[in-house]
Amino acid sequence: MTLPALALVSALSRGAAVAAVSALQARVDAAAPGARLVVAPGVYPGDLRIDRPLTLVGQGRPLLLGSGAGTVVSVRADDVVIEGFDIDGRSGGDLGADSSGIHIAARRVTIRDCRISRTLFGIYLREADGASIERCDVRGIREKEAGEKGSGIHVWNTDGFRLSDNTITDARDGIYVQSSRHGVITGNRAHDLRYGLHYMFSDDNRFEDNVFENAAAGAALMYSKRIVFRRNRFLHNRGFASVGLLLKACDELEAASNLIADNARGIFLEGSYRNVFRGNLIAESDTAIVLYDSCGDNRFEGNSFFANLTPLTLVGRRTDTVFRANYWSDNEEPDLDGDGRSDRPYRLSSVFDHFRGNLTAADLFTQGFAAAALGLAERAFPVLEPLAVEDATPLARAPRLPDVPRPDTARIGPRAGGAAGAGAALLLGAFALLLGRR
Repeated sequence: MTLPALALVSALSRGAAVAAVSALQARVDAAAPGARLVVAPGVYPGDLRIDRPLTLVGQGRPLLLGSGAGTVVSVRADDVVIEGFDIDGRSGGDLGADSSGIHIAARRVTIRDCRISRTLFGIYLREADGASIERCDVRGIREKEAGEKGSGIHVWNTDGFRLSDNTITDARDGIYVQSSRHGVITGNRAHDLRYGLHYMFSDDNRFEDNVFENAAAGAALMYSKRIVFRRNRFLHNRGFASVGLLLKACDELEAASNLIADNARGIFLEGSYRNVFRGNLIAESDTAIVLYDSCGDNRFEGNSFFANLTPLTLVGRRTDTVFRANYWSDNEEPDLDGDGRSDRPYRLSSVFDHFRGNLTAADLFTQGFAAAALGLAERAFPVLEPLAVEDATPLARAPRLPDVPRPDTARIGPRAGGAAGAGAALLLGAFALLLGRR
């Protein structure tokens, strides 16, 4: 037996992963630039490197079985298309080396209809301008802790990318975007992760019709500008510090027609300016909005806030955020003149909510007698009042929101049972009204 073979046997006997060349490598190396290679059904062990423009098409879902020592498919040439493969990373690789199911460091690469499993990173875009990831299913390594694995789809320093109709689970973060611009992220579903979307230093991107659910944060965005969110769903993100949509130092964002439901905190804003929230449904969260006084010139207009325990937690003493013509389900003010607006402003903040925003322990008493008593005292003795946060023209009736995506009715109200079950039924009825269904 030769020395290399002996080394391989020795490594395998110790359970170590050894990088091996894919059985397809010779075909790729022999292909002319621009060629179309059709791969028959079967299992193809080893890692593959593509260094020339070509189209690689799987017929009958062939399996690319990685060595477990690194990235399964490395793309290093522009204008490559890969579609129709199953890719298995064997749960191995090096997180520091960005070991991935597919690692792309080239331009105008398309990955389509691939299923990727047991990899540290699913698909990694590194300076991959013009990349498109379509209809892929990425499943990470469930048994690893979040800090031991990478993102499902990771985008770094990439301009003009598109992520559409992908499903991601069991990764650290579903979609991670850093220092990347002019992207379109549409129709994706990320669930059971740390963050559904983790995002920083990335301007001018658009998110439409995505679902981010069952995570510590549905979406956490930082240090970015001019982002558009339309018709997304942020659902069931619960935990001690969980949030549906978090913005830290983000400016000029537009959020319209989104469904933000059943989160510990619906929307979280810190150090963010000139953002607009319009026509969204924020429902069944412990706190609808957490707002820091480090924010400025933000607007909430035409939104519906339904069945939240608290409308607003203000951290600090004042805010210039404008609330105008929103619907609040706990607003008891009448509409005597019939103009569709309550006759008096709706107050979002109270003395107790001010304490909640500045004394963490106050959360323990949210539903208690002390909170109710303090609310009565506030109304009886104005000397206790902090700077009021009000919606000056609240809607008296819930508006129709036909552009907001419908909830997954099988999963709304996960705390159902007894009174909570009745509340969930009421919530579903409200969703039907707000979304314009009969």
